[in-house]
Amino acid sequence: MPTRLSAIAHSRFALWAAFLLVHLWLGLLNLHGPGNPIGDVSWVYLFWMEYFVDNGLLVGIDTQWVYPILALLPMGAAYALGPEAYTSTWLTLVMLLDLVALAVLTDAGRSDRGHVAGWWWTASLLLLGPVALGRVDSVSVPIAVVAVALLGRHPRVAGVLLAVGAWMKIWPAAIGLAVVVAARSRWQVLVAAVVTTAVVVMTALLLGSGSNVFSFVTQQTGRGLQVEAPVSTVYLWLAALHQGAAIVYYDTGILTFQVSGTNATLVASLMTPLLAVAVAAIAVLGIRAQRAGAATRDLLPPLALAVVTAFIVVNKVGSPQFEAWLVAPVVLGLLLQRGGFRVPAVLVLVIDGLTQVIYPYLYDQLLALHPGMLAVISLRNLLLIALLAWAVREVWRSARPVNVRDDGYDPSAV
Repeated sequence: MPTRLSAIAHSRFALWAAFLLVHLWLGLLNLHGPGNPIGDVSWVYLFWMEYFVDNGLLVGIDTQWVYPILALLPMGAAYALGPEAYTSTWLTLVMLLDLVALAVLTDAGRSDRGHVAGWWWTASLLLLGPVALGRVDSVSVPIAVVAVALLGRHPRVAGVLLAVGAWMKIWPAAIGLAVVVAARSRWQVLVAAVVTTAVVVMTALLLGSGSNVFSFVTQQTGRGLQVEAPVSTVYLWLAALHQGAAIVYYDTGILTFQVSGTNATLVASLMTPLLAVAVAAIAVLGIRAQRAGAATRDLLPPLALAVVTAFIVVNKVGSPQFEAWLVAPVVLGLLLQRGGFRVPAVLVLVIDGLTQVIYPYLYDQLLALHPGMLAVISLRNLLLIALLAWAVREVWRSARPVNVRDDGYDPSAV
């Protein structure tokens, strides 16, 4: 039996079959499972596209918008077969993008490390659940996976892809920051990303967006503390204990559940500058390690993981699909370090599983402040903090003399 399992694990066909079956299963849950996990696609995204078709007004161009402008591309593409097929077209589009990313990651089946990373990604998708396919984040993830897979051989392409991903959902910029700090190909990546950004902004301006092209930044400033954000965990427990005037409420303006209570408004106003400070501090640690001679393999993966995780932990906004952001930095770690990235790989899988318990199946119990669900989200958020702490520690520890390695790894390749 162990021999048979080992053969399956090393089989290219088995990996591709499992990856495809997981997507079909998650698609089925999105279309017919409980909790309407595909609601953002079937309601909000479709509404924006139908409003443009009916009225000629496009979010991000003619009006302010909560997303970066390139998020319109997958939303528009999913409308190609009409409104009736919008949700199924979206799921098919995400599946195809993921399949392309898996092909690049495994280098058409020739990369052993890519094969391992592919199995890990398959498990991550399964454990995170239907939300892994049901948000615009689902499109940015395969783009970022391709970017980290191509970073060593095609840094300019990686820079373009990271910029494109960031102009769909800003989190891939965190990986870009890590690359600029830690990778030898930093200038090629940076120039490609800057040129891509210039093209995106100029195109939006030519289409008449004006300042709306940057409205995704200002749209976040007035938001309160979202229920799933780690910082909100304290307010959830206070609300359950009827302390500190804490409550859970639905914000009709931004269509999400938030928490309120003593000093909640102040805390919300402090989170964005605190996130900026946290990211800057991590970047400084990365620069220190790089100047101390840290090998790219030792520094880049934990640095990318630290910045991406900080985007989740030190944030007043929290959503279940945010955990999908962790795929790209863990894939990068599995490609460059393999066994050395076992701890975060396992932690992320546990985080994914806990997140699927929270959303979509038992989300109503979370909003009702059921003690069991408060324990689940508390554990999930504590593990996110532990993941951030592990990554920061590894960034710090990477600032040591480069040892001679016997695995053929060439730090100049990244």
